[in-house]
Amino acid sequence: MTSFTTLVEIVTARDAGRVNARIAVPGATGRTGRFVLAELDRRGLTPVPCARDTDLDRAFGAVDAVINCAGPFAETAEPVLAAAIRAGVPYLDVTAELEVIGDTFARHAGAPIPVVPAVAFFGGLGDLLATAALGGATTADRIVIGYDLSDWHPTHGTRATGRVSAERRGGRRVVHTGGRLRYRDGAAPRTQFPFAGGRRAVVGEFTMADSATIPTHIEVPEIETYMNTEAVDDLHADDPAGPVPVDASGRSAQTFHVEVIAHSGGVARRASASGRDIYAVTAPLVVEAAVRLLAGEGAKPGVACAGARFDAREFLRALTPDHLAATIPDGAAR
Repeated sequence: MTSFTTLVEIVTARDAGRVNARIAVPGATGRTGRFVLAELDRRGLTPVPCARDTDLDRAFGAVDAVINCAGPFAETAEPVLAAAIRAGVPYLDVTAELEVIGDTFARHAGAPIPVVPAVAFFGGLGDLLATAALGGATTADRIVIGYDLSDWHPTHGTRATGRVSAERRGGRRVVHTGGRLRYRDGAAPRTQFPFAGGRRAVVGEFTMADSATIPTHIEVPEIETYMNTEAVDDLHADDPAGPVPVDASGRSAQTFHVEVIAHSGGVARRASASGRDIYAVTAPLVVEAAVRLLAGEGAKPGVACAGARFDAREFLRALTPDHLAATIPDGAAR
């Protein structure tokens, strides 16, 4: 195994993909896990699939980093992260569970390895877009996030993690207001969202993992999140089929568009990203983060999300146009 320290010494971020690093992937048989395996292989890295009964200490002793794709993360994040710490290798995961992200920051702030939770469509992408929109500023008056999915047929894993999160909240909704997460009862409001391409019917207070990642490095009292009503209705429908692959890569026909509007000092700055298949796009996000960590970029020990560790604009541009189309404002925030 090439040690993490050695990789940092011999590789630059631009050349990181040339090192045949070994990456352990718990949850490799799930939909996102399979995309991650394929992306690692495409980047010239060696994936090491790990099943639920894999001896983690033995497996992690022969790898250079861990990408945890095994949900529900309320059950897997802690033992997998603990094994990564024992092995001394960077840990990344793709959780969308707000409570798990909060637990990870609370418990592992002083971890001796880089820990990067929620490097996924929900959590990582919104965090990177918000960071890019702010152009280097670390405070905002309000951040508004709008999601527009053509449809949403969740995997069994998504449904399972949703049930776990709902149980932890006692069935209540969660919102980021007044500078922290708070719980609310009752139905979420329905309204309209002003996407750049036109207004869309949305469900408000549809809080996702971005509301757990963004406040860890951006001081913002209010984060508003909206999801188009068609996607919400799909999510709640009794349809166990999950995403339907339509090409050789396994991607579905689902399309997504995300807009983040950062309000600060009376100025609104907007960043957006569009692409196909929210599960598939998680793979290039988390693999890009792993490659950069192994190159030494943003590799400070402890817990920090993608927006805090990396140059958000450069990170997003590295994913364009192969994986998504990103629109990022130029210049620093005023």
